[in-house]
Amino acid sequence: MVRRAQAVTPLSREIARRIRSAGPLPVAEYMALALTDPEHGYYTTRDPLGAAGDFVTAPEISQMFGEMIGAWCAVAWQYAGAPHRIALVELGPGRGTLMADMLRAAAALPPFRAALDIHLVETSPALRAAQRAALGGATAAWHEAPETLPPGPMLLVANEFFDALPIRQYQRTGGAWRERLVGLDESSGALRFALASAPAAEAAGFPPALAAAPEGAIVERCPAAEAVIHDIAARIARDGGAALIVDYGPMETAPGDSFQAVKAHGYADALAAPGEADLTAHVDFAGLAARARAAGAAAFGPVPQGAFLKRLGIARRLEKLCAGAEPAQADGLRAGYDRLIAEDGMGTLFKALGIAHASLGTPAGFEE
Repeated sequence: MVRRAQAVTPLSREIARRIRSAGPLPVAEYMALALTDPEHGYYTTRDPLGAAGDFVTAPEISQMFGEMIGAWCAVAWQYAGAPHRIALVELGPGRGTLMADMLRAAAALPPFRAALDIHLVETSPALRAAQRAALGGATAAWHEAPETLPPGPMLLVANEFFDALPIRQYQRTGGAWRERLVGLDESSGALRFALASAPAAEAAGFPPALAAAPEGAIVERCPAAEAVIHDIAARIARDGGAALIVDYGPMETAPGDSFQAVKAHGYADALAAPGEADLTAHVDFAGLAARARAAGAAAFGPVPQGAFLKRLGIARRLEKLCAGAEPAQADGLRAGYDRLIAEDGMGTLFKALGIAHASLGTPAGFEE
C-alpha cells in the first residue's frame, strides 16, 4: 500500500512520545489509543455516524433492520419461557437508532415490552447524549463495560461492535511468528509498522487454520473480543437468554491483514491520523462461536446478513410499509432494503452469529 502523508494530530504527538520513551506499540495498544483515548480518541470526541460523519451502519440505512432485530428478540424471549423481567442489552448503541427501532417493534407484543429492562454499554459522552434523545421517555441504564450489567436472563445485541475492538497482529517471518508493532520512521519520525525482535510466545495457541499460514502471512487475534464473548456466553449459560452479533468478516477463520481506517465514507491509511478516523478489523466469527461453546452456551451461524434478514421476514415488512407510504418514501424503503440484503455488498459481507442458552433450541433466522 502506498502510504499517504501523515497528519500531525494531538494524539499522533502523544503516540510518538510514548514510542520514543518505551519503544514501539503493539497494534492493539495503538488501536485502543486512537479510538478511546479520553482526550483525543475517535469515539470519545465525536459522533462518527451519518452523512456528516465517516460511516453509516445498518440501523441508519433502514428502520426495517432494527425492527427485524426487535422481532428476533421477542421470539427469543418466548423461547426462553417469557420471563417476567429480562434485560435488553445493546453493546455500542451508536445514536440509539437500533434500540429505538427494536423498542417500536417490541411494542407490538405488550407483554414482551413490559418485561424489558434496557441497558446500553457505551463509553462516548457524545453518543450517550444522542441515545438518550433517540429513546425519548424510555427508561434505560448506561454502562461503561459489560461487566457491570446486572445478573439475570438477558437478550443482547451487538451491531458493528466487535470490529472496533483492538486486535493484535502477527507476521510469519523466518519461520516464526513475530508481533506487528507501530513504531517511528528514523528519518521522518512518521508512524510505521515494524516487527518485534523475538518470536511471539502466544503463537503456540494459534488455531490450525492460522498456525499453518505461509511465510509473510499476517494473522489477527482479538483478545478483547474473545474475553467479551466468553463472558456473554457464560452469563447466558448460567442465567438464560440469547445474544445476536451482527458484524463483518469471513465465514471461517483465515489469515489476512484486515486492519483499516475509515474516514469520510472511504478507506484511509490506518496510521495517517490517529484519533481522526475510525479503525476496524474483520471479526473472526468462527473463533467467537468456538469461544461461546467453550463457555457453555450454544452458538449458531454465522449466517450472511441478507439471508438472515430474509428468514426473519424483512420482505414482508417492506411490502407492508410500502403499502401505506408515499411513492418517494416507498422508493427510499426499497433502496434501504436492497442495500441491506445486497449479495455484492452488506448482505454477504455482514454476518449474523447467534448465541443462546442450550434449552432455547435454534434461534429464529439460523434455521438450516
